[in-house]
Amino acid sequence: MAFKAKSAAETKAAELAAILVRVADRDGVPVQVGVDALRRASPRLTPLAIGQMFRRHRDDLEAALAERGYTLVDYADQGPGRGMEFAIAAADA
Repeated sequence: MAFKAKSAAETKAAELAAILVRVADRDGVPVQVGVDALRRASPRLTPLAIGQMFRRHRDDLEAALAERGYTLVDYADQGPGRGMEFAIAAADA
């Protein structure tokens, strides 16, 4: 199989998924993960990038969470400066 380089968007989506999994592993589920926690984990993930990664690569994010036994319950984006949050729970809940 030929190697296919990931785009910058795919790389950021994978990074976002990894951070969400780490937070869920560390804090337990159910957990609410806000943009501030994501920014502390990776300053490259700006609120704009996070929103775009969610919209473009939602399937990849959900697959990464499912691999660890988590599910994305909700995603809220109330606009610039007003809050953004992921709600994650156990997949069997």
